[in-house]
Amino acid sequence: MNVVILAAGMGKRMQSALPKVLHPLAGKPLLSHVIETARSLSPAKLCVVYGHGGAAVLASLGKYMTMGGTTILSALQEQQLGTGHAVMQALPHLDDDVPTLVLYGDVPLTTDDSLRRLAEAAGNDKLGIMTVIQDDPYGLGRIVRHGGAIKRIVEEKDATEAERLIKEINSGIMIIPTLKLKKWLSALKNENAQGEYYLTDIVAMAVEEGVGVVSAHPGAQWEVLGVNSKVQLAQLERIHQTNIANALLERGVTLADPARIDVRGELICGRDVSIDVGCVFEGKVELGEGVTIGANCVLVNVTIEAGANIKPFCHIEEAKVGPSSQIGPYARLRPGTELGEDVHIGNFVEVKNSQVAAHSKANHLAYVGDATVGSRVNIGAGTITCNYDGANKFRTVIEDDAFIGSDSQLVAPVTVGAGATLGAGTTLTKNAPPGKLTISRPKQLTIEGWTRPVKAKK
Repeated sequence: MNVVILAAGMGKRMQSALPKVLHPLAGKPLLSHVIETARSLSPAKLCVVYGHGGAAVLASLGKYMTMGGTTILSALQEQQLGTGHAVMQALPHLDDDVPTLVLYGDVPLTTDDSLRRLAEAAGNDKLGIMTVIQDDPYGLGRIVRHGGAIKRIVEEKDATEAERLIKEINSGIMIIPTLKLKKWLSALKNENAQGEYYLTDIVAMAVEEGVGVVSAHPGAQWEVLGVNSKVQLAQLERIHQTNIANALLERGVTLADPARIDVRGELICGRDVSIDVGCVFEGKVELGEGVTIGANCVLVNVTIEAGANIKPFCHIEEAKVGPSSQIGPYARLRPGTELGEDVHIGNFVEVKNSQVAAHSKANHLAYVGDATVGSRVNIGAGTITCNYDGANKFRTVIEDDAFIGSDSQLVAPVTVGAGATLGAGTTLTKNAPPGKLTISRPKQLTIEGWTRPVKAKK
């Protein structure tokens, strides 16, 4: 099949300079959801019709050009004169020998299963329409049937009182024999309340020519819900997140509250994973068996290995946490962080672009940046690796079994040898030899006769 995605609308009700189809749902643009579903169908041709905010829409398509799958073509609709006019712009790109599926860039949650059912119902010679029965069909095009057969689609503004009582509505999604589509589009007129060329008018043309018109229903009503306002976008976000949460629960994940989780990418969980409320997962996140995620954590493109415990209020990005490690609360792991087995990173500790080997600890108030830390190292409170001189970054190496006293500064490039101890308050500017105590504090003095200043009376 061919696939045409209509994405030219302005979206005035969004009250935003951002084109409607680029507003994010679950962390990626509405249009991206539709493109990914379309590509899963392996179409012969895939064309996006764009208009308002064209440069931004085209730029968003750029990342898909380098990905595998069907090449994305584009067609400009300079004036938005209706859905029929929009499809006209894509006609030069279509393969005449296969039917054309029409999708919408602001209807992001239609599943490939539902689209395949529609394609199977239509075959290569019928016009297929995705329809839905709705209790409140206000504002939507109605499916007009006679003797059970679809005869036409009437828009709300053009419908009679009797037609407005019809509850079967047109989702807008259609699959049409392409040669017939080209013929019917050329015959469209804009004699309606909106003065637009409606794609739906081709249904009556098909009936007149004796072409079969069939329908299929989606797996759920939310599959054909579109976005025209921030209210609708928020509603669709919750529907989508609820679907994700239910799928996680079915796979055995424990969610403290399924209504309070946000997955903005791919979340892969092993057995017996537990996730508390308010957590956000972005990009690709992998949680091993028995992992526990505390409340209000943000995880972005990370791997958490089996048995690790991420305590509340942690932010972890582009990092790897080893098995049985303890992180947080209030810890931050920045890109390039790799933690080994049973590593403890405590409250208000930040780690960036560093490797920390098994059984090492930085339990509170420390910064470990551009460092290679060995096994069984203890990093005391207030320790800082001074990795940046204002122009360049340098690396700190802390070898196995070293002990770093509290409030120490390690001025890179510097190495702390295996088994070395740094006394509290040390500023290390040279390598500390293995197995020895290194200290840089001045000798403690007591000043005799000193008195504390007294506030002068006014």
